[in-house]
Amino acid sequence: MSRAKKVVLDIDSSESPVHGNQEGSAYNGHFESTCYHPLFCFNNYGDCEGAVLRPGNVHSADGCREFLSPLVDRYKEMGKKLYLRGDAAFASPDVYEYLEDNGILYAIRLKANANLYRKIDHLMTRPVGRPSVKPKVFFHDFLYRAASWKKSRRVIAKVEWHQGELFPRIGFIVTNMSRTPENVVQFYNNRAMAEQYIKEGKVALTWTRLSCTRFMSNKVRLALFVLAYNLGNFIRRFVLPREVAHWSLTSIQFKLIKIGAKIVSHSRMTIFQMAEVAVPENLFRSMLSRIHRLGKACARAPALSL
Repeated sequence: MSRAKKVVLDIDSSESPVHGNQEGSAYNGHFESTCYHPLFCFNNYGDCEGAVLRPGNVHSADGCREFLSPLVDRYKEMGKKLYLRGDAAFASPDVYEYLEDNGILYAIRLKANANLYRKIDHLMTRPVGRPSVKPKVFFHDFLYRAASWKKSRRVIAKVEWHQGELFPRIGFIVTNMSRTPENVVQFYNNRAMAEQYIKEGKVALTWTRLSCTRFMSNKVRLALFVLAYNLGNFIRRFVLPREVAHWSLTSIQFKLIKIGAKIVSHSRMTIFQMAEVAVPENLFRSMLSRIHRLGKACARAPALSL
């Protein structure tokens, strides 16, 4: 990532249900459960840049600026161009202003309202002719200023007409990017990977298992889960050959780490005999070779000063 000129940050919140008397837990009406409401940030390589545990009843964007500030400062020192994506929960003028003040390009989903619908009234008429199997998609961009905004901002509208549906599917994105509307929507749609990463953390690492009584203890526990996630993603990025680069963290666990082996000890060596059901010998050798090269590269890298 040190060679990359730009970094894309995806910010999203999640639910961590609790089943006891955990400090800081509260009922969340959106998730309809008693839970914690942690905030996560991932980069475009799947690494979790940060995670913070929050009480269950806070808004999704609560503490967003304080959460992002150290990440933004670090990348600005590295001279990286930053982009950010977020869902409608982060559609807040405070968030927009913070990103704009720091020169960060963003694409954030915007909740629909009557004023936005009026801007795309010319796209609300069903296309003439027989409905096609493939959805008919239309884009439109315009300047819009909500009552709580200090200035007008660019909004992208996407209208999809699907066969068999009476009304179109409509979405709005607020952005300060100068790309075409189609490219902005495509850029935003890639944020779905953040939801996939959170799902991997829940399934493979069970990082929702925050069962300590004290809030601070659960905060540390979440940090350890995130560290384990990043180690798994590190293996996926730098160790897995191309043919298995699509493996999820669960696949890495059960096919590469949690595998059985027969240990045969001799006077001068110890042999691990493993079945090739999950990982063939050639594939395993390729992984070992990558780990060896990675070790040499890390040994040549300059030491970090603490």
